Formats: sequence, C-alpha cells, structure tokens
Amino acid sequence: MNFLNDRTFFTGGFMSDNQFYNDRDLRKLVNTLVLIYLEAVYRLFELPDIYVEYSVNKGLYTKINGKGRIAKHELDEIKMTMKMLIESDVPIVKHIYSKHEAIEIFRRQNMHDKVKLFSTVSLEEIEVYRIRDNYYNIFGEVFYSTGQAGNFDLKLADKGIVLLFPRKEDHYALPEYVHQEKLFNIFMESENWAKLLKVSDVGDLNLRIGDGSIDDIIRVSEALHEKKIANIADSICESEARIILIAGPSSSGKTTFANRLGIQLRVNGKEYVTISLDDYFVDREKTPRDESGNYDFDTIDALDIQQFNQDLNKLLQGIEVQIPTFDFMTGKRRYDKEPTKVNSSQYIVIEGIHGMNDRLTETIHSKDKYKIYISALTQLNLDDHNRISTTELRLIRRMIRDNQFRGHNGEKTLELWENVVKGENRYIFPYQENADVMFNSSLIYELSVLKKYALPVLEEIGESSPYYLEKARLLSFMRYFNEIEDETVIPNTSIIKEFIGGSCFH
Repeated sequence: MNFLNDRTFFTGGFMSDNQFYNDRDLRKLVNTLVLIYLEAVYRLFELPDIYVEYSVNKGLYTKINGKGRIAKHELDEIKMTMKMLIESDVPIVKHIYSKHEAIEIFRRQNMHDKVKLFSTVSLEEIEVYRIRDNYYNIFGEVFYSTGQAGNFDLKLADKGIVLLFPRKEDHYALPEYVHQEKLFNIFMESENWAKLLKVSDVGDLNLRIGDGSIDDIIRVSEALHEKKIANIADSICESEARIILIAGPSSSGKTTFANRLGIQLRVNGKEYVTISLDDYFVDREKTPRDESGNYDFDTIDALDIQQFNQDLNKLLQGIEVQIPTFDFMTGKRRYDKEPTKVNSSQYIVIEGIHGMNDRLTETIHSKDKYKIYISALTQLNLDDHNRISTTELRLIRRMIRDNQFRGHNGEKTLELWENVVKGENRYIFPYQENADVMFNSSLIYELSVLKKYALPVLEEIGESSPYYLEKARLLSFMRYFNEIEDETVIPNTSIIKEFIGGSCFH
C-alpha cells in the first residue's frame, strides 16, 4: 500500500484538523522507513554499525561506521534492497519483552548501545520489532508491514547517507535534497563536543548521572557554550560589522544568548544598543492576513521595512533617531522614547525571527551586518538508531517556560505549537544558511534536568484532550532519561535557566 496513492490508509484519513493526528501517521511512516533502511544495510554489509544521527534539510542523516565514504554503487544497492523489501510487503512483528529479555536479544545482535540504554533505565517492558530474523527497537509506532511505506529516496552527503521522505510542509511530496553546509558543520561541532565529553548517547548520560560524574559534564558543557560565545564576540570585533542580527526558532534560547554575547562584547571593550523588531510592526489595519483570514504577525510584511531601514541608516551615520514603540492594545506605533544615537564604536543588536532574511535590512551593506542563527540542535541520541528531534527539545523547553512564566498549561502550548512550527518553516528555516555563524544552544545534559519540570505539565493533559496521544508519546520519550536532581552546579547564566527559572537575565 503506497503512502501517496492510498490516502485513506492513514489514521482518521489523510488530512485532519489536528496537527498531531497527522504527525502521528507521518512519524509512523518515517519510523517504518528507518526500519527498512536498517534491514537493507544489515543484509548488504557484514555487522555494520549504523547511526541515524539527525535531521538535515528535510531528511535524516545516517552513517555506516567502518565504511568511510559510501560509493554510488553501494547507495544504489541499499536503495534497491529497500524497494524490494517494500514490494515484498514483509510483516513487521511487534513483540513486548521484559527488559532482561530485550537486553539479551540485542546483546546477541551486537547492538551494545541498546544494551547500555536499557541497562540504565527503570523499564519493565520494552517494545521490539522483528523483520524476518532481525530485531530492532525503534522509539514510536511503525506500520504493520514494509509494504505500507511509500516513496523515499537516498542521497550521498559527506561520509553518510540522507534518507528523504514525504513531508507535510511539502504537501506530502518527496522533497529535493539541498546540502546546507553551515547547518551540517554545526552538527559536526556538536558531535565533537559529545566526543570530548565522552557522552555519545542517552545511555552514556544515564551512566554519568549514576556514577556521580554528571557535575563535571555540566561544567564542561557550560564552558563550551561560553567559549563559543566568546569566539563569536571576537569574530564580530574583528569584522567591519556594526549591526548584529540574531534569529532562531521558538525556544532556541535567543534571549539568554543575546545577553551573554553582550557581556563578551563588553569584555572586548565594546558597547551596544538593542532594537526590537516588534516596535516596527505596521499599524494593525495594514497587517497581512493568512489563508484563514487571521492576522499574520509572523510574515516579514507585517513589519515596516522601509522605516526600519531608514532608521538603521541614520543610526549608522551617527544621526539621532526616534525609535517607535508598538502599542499592542491600540495596534499602532507611538513615539514616546528618548531619542537613540550610536557612535562609531557601538553595535546595534537586533533580535527577531527575520534576522537572516536579507529583505529585513535590504538597504544595509552586507559588510555592516553580522548574522547569528541560534537553534537547539540536540547533541546526542537515545541510541544508534533513535535520534532526538530538535523540534521536540524546543517543544519541551517551551512547554516548561509557558507553564512557569505565562500561566499556560501543556494543552495550551500544544494547541499553539502547530502555528509556531508553520511560521518557522515559512519564515526562519529557509534563511538559516544566510548566517555568518550558527550557535547550538542545546546542552548535552538538559533533558535530564527538564524531565522533572515537564512531567507534571504533561500529566495534567486528560484523556479527553485532542493532545492526549502527544502527551503519551512525550511521556514515553522522557522515561529514557534519568533525572538530575541537584541543579546547584548549573550557573544562573545558563541557557537552560531561561526555561526552568533562576536566570540572572530575567
């Protein structure tokens, strides 16, 4: 049964008003394709170590250890074997084993990463999927047989392979792969940090919590962040730039990053002024509307770009400017601030979602701009075959922050999340490669801290909620993390404090 040709197969129909209902089916598709990919590689190569690492440009980046660069003929063999498995409609059999039984199964298959993970968690039962004689553990649901998977493609990238699959934002078509060098490099940097910390997956993290060495992991993780921010500040000071643009998706830690960058600029003897893009919204009646007829405050056309550029150019020339304040109650700008003036040694720092879009600063010369993209790109996975989605990390961060500081329950955050992601896919992610530098705000230990804050927020979501299945999925995911109880070693400048509270910047 083909994903694209039989739209009635999916739970509740192909399209649903509930995002997570659709996403559940898409996750099942991706999980099934990953299983088929693993089975194909295990059939073709002798005892390979396969890593499903992270999401890159609408696909999953994978590596086959010990192979070096994959040859084109090897890629074609994997693709052909996957297609054969799909056409053969091989059953995917789900088994529920005790933890001890699952550990023994994966020990026999030399999947030591799974043995390590299961040995460190308090789970009584573990779901295991079997394709013919091979056993796999994939976090989440899969289809009942390989024939239910649909279109896919494989592309060579660096030393690995990118698995492409239909995506919602591409109207369920198979996307083209476009290599994003800067994003790829920041993942490589994060992988190197994980090696430095000797924490390659959640099993390693749980072991560090258990043996009491987690405090050192926290200290080094925070020091790596500080060193990276200091290096960015040095790079800015060595450039000709006068304007610093900071952008990134929701809950990526932009506020804390901007404050810490400001400290490092001052270490270099530099001062700065900040400008909020929110103050340049057009009057409410001029705000564009989306396809549903609602105001679209996320589009760049909701900003008065002409006025913004005029003000920036005047500031760069040393001319005093009256910066507006947008009144969200009246939907209009007002001018009641003290005039702003910057001298030739001061920077102008601008934080907002459109910072990487050149339209925002279309009249400013590129040499005068330094663009920084922030995101929370997870540094470790559950095990070799189960990645941790960067979107899920940000969702958990946001859920905790919304509950702590905005009075929102978990259901409210999930309700708003669909539009958040839609806006990011339209207005942020397409421009991330325009950045001069990328900063990964995730911390290798953070989900073990976030767990105790996230669980009570998720538990409040009842069975009658349209987001109950998403609650169950996130709870199931969080159970693999052992908690870090003592937070005293985490500094109050840490990005994680922006979400759990205790930040010195709030």
